[in-house]
Amino acid sequence: MSNSIKRMATMQRMQVTGLELFYKKGYYNTSVDDILKELSLSKGAFYYHYDSKEDFFVQIIDNLIVRRVYSMLIEPIEGHDNPLDLITNCFDNALETAVHNEMDFGFMLSNLIAEFNGKNDTIMKHLTDVLKIWEVNLVTTLQKGKFNGFIDRHVDCEGVATYLMSSFIGIRTLMTDVAPSARKYRFMAQLRQYFKSIELKPESV
Repeated sequence: MSNSIKRMATMQRMQVTGLELFYKKGYYNTSVDDILKELSLSKGAFYYHYDSKEDFFVQIIDNLIVRRVYSMLIEPIEGHDNPLDLITNCFDNALETAVHNEMDFGFMLSNLIAEFNGKNDTIMKHLTDVLKIWEVNLVTTLQKGKFNGFIDRHVDCEGVATYLMSSFIGIRTLMTDVAPSARKYRFMAQLRQYFKSIELKPESV
């Protein structure tokens, strides 16, 4: 194995472990020493790869969090099918994953935004950029749905996207408390009812 591949593998392992600890304990409650102890690495190894704890976390956002949000919430709703069906299935699958996660602490992205808000502008920009990517994708998908005749032409796509994002973040927070499966079931039932209210009705054509 070449040195560059070894270095990439080490960095990947460090980032995955770091993200798990940051998600569980929070960024400010997790020290570099905590991460190194988990990985059985020296401080020299950490600072060989990263300039600081902040640099380490920014790379985690750009490499891992962006990828997870994309695979969970963006890629599943791309295409030309009915966007309301795509979003329903996307949310259903994302929430089902959380139901079976024994170490669930809520929606990672919103947790981190809440932790860094007002404390670190650099990291906040990286986190809110991920949120904006999700929002733009939702708006684009909904607009495409209007154009393709799935959604009523009077629907405010930006407003719907805001509602969907806030409701998803909210249910993920509630699911960390009690009866996550029941909460998910009720949320999805209401989401389907809401989508019926904005779909293009046959008489509207």
